[in-house]
Amino acid sequence: MAQEDDDYVQARERMLAEITALVIFNCGRLGKAALSRRVLDALAEVPRHAFVPPDLQPYAYADSPLPIGCGKTISQPFIVAVMTDLLDPQPGDKLLDIGTGLGYQTAILSRLAGHVYSVELIEALALSARQRLRQLGCHNVTLRVANGHQGWPEEAPFDKIIVSAAPEEVPPALLAQLAPGGRLVLPAGPVDHQQLLVIDKAGDGTLHRRDIFAVRFSTLEDTAPR
Repeated sequence: MAQEDDDYVQARERMLAEITALVIFNCGRLGKAALSRRVLDALAEVPRHAFVPPDLQPYAYADSPLPIGCGKTISQPFIVAVMTDLLDPQPGDKLLDIGTGLGYQTAILSRLAGHVYSVELIEALALSARQRLRQLGCHNVTLRVANGHQGWPEEAPFDKIIVSAAPEEVPPALLAQLAPGGRLVLPAGPVDHQQLLVIDKAGDGTLHRRDIFAVRFSTLEDTAPR
């Protein structure tokens, strides 16, 4: 697999260069002109091609979402980078990751946080993600098949929560499971009017919301598709 990864090194470098340029272009909305070095290093380490179907691997490092089966997609690299940077995961953090998909975002978070609890509604995706994460040595990830709207109450509270699919409204359970001083990053809204949001919870439980920019994500569903 090392040789296979070597073949993608230049493509990954081009991906990072494109992300860097897009961050500069969007600095007004992001409030910064550069992403965290830790986030960029994690993106450089994680082989995105290992988290897409084999026939799409030649396109893995294009700045575009790609289908991963079951009507779902892997988010474009720029969005993954921005959401991870906004989340600001720290080495000791306990994270909740909603919408595992095939595990790309989860793998990046595993390099930045203490432990990642990841929830995927669709069993076929969860099983594939578990295998891919294991192969990459992501041993600080616990994954289960469940409804992301409900979070993971048995493991709450969480220092940080990230959601990789869009509910119409922010799920109350996720706000309840966010620790005081914690942060939630997610897309939310109707299909044609989704916004990327950052929600911070103060020590007294007060919530502060910041809208970043318009996005388009798969819907965060309550029941698995048949």
